[in-house]
Amino acid sequence: PRVSEMAARPALDAVSTAELLEELRRRLDEPEQKRLILVGPPGSGKGTQAPIIKERFCLCHLATGDMLRAAVAAGTEMGKAADKVMKSGGLVSDEIVVGIIKDAVDQPECKNGFILDGFPRTVVQAQKLDKMLADKGQGIDNVIEMKIDDELLVSRITGRLIHAESGRSYHKTFRPPKVPMCDDETGEPLMQRADDNEDTLRKRLGAFHKQTQPVVDYYAQKGIYAKVDAAQKADTVKKAIMDILTN
Repeated sequence: PRVSEMAARPALDAVSTAELLEELRRRLDEPEQKRLILVGPPGSGKGTQAPIIKERFCLCHLATGDMLRAAVAAGTEMGKAADKVMKSGGLVSDEIVVGIIKDAVDQPECKNGFILDGFPRTVVQAQKLDKMLADKGQGIDNVIEMKIDDELLVSRITGRLIHAESGRSYHKTFRPPKVPMCDDETGEPLMQRADDNEDTLRKRLGAFHKQTQPVVDYYAQKGIYAKVDAAQKADTVKKAIMDILTN
């Protein structure tokens, strides 16, 4: 045996079999790190799939709007900078948003990776995100786009009905209440969200496609982009996403 092997033996001999097995179990149980971006228009099902992915891989879910608010509330350096800009009526710069993401991914709950939702929205933002991660010796592993036809999306969203007090949701076509426009349990009137009307939605979808396509092309060139048919049932979409993330 080589000298290096002989030197290693006493160190190993000093470790009990139980400790070795425990370390092996720990390494096997430790989830693979994943850093991914979920892309999809409002109503595509990101809100359904993100918690499933988060739980399966022990990731943190980073929604940029929530992170901005949390950073401002916590009074972090980046939060203070964002607060100052927002109070003056300006748009928060890419540098501040990337700085807030950097602070977030350094937290213990993000040690196995993260799901980014709502960012990046431009190629410049994607490049700045890549640089920040590269400086940490990391990178984005997967970019998954939830693809769905605009017409189906319009019918999905414009048909949504809400019982304001309980948050119970219905749909005019897919899950109608027993009595039109009335909550099944209380009989109280149902409402439609103000931004769930067709004109507003079509404007949002137009802006989303115009903004998102260059970002999707950027990641496709890197070979980490995949799309999922989000018009399918939630369980089918879930399986498609898991296939992408585990292969």
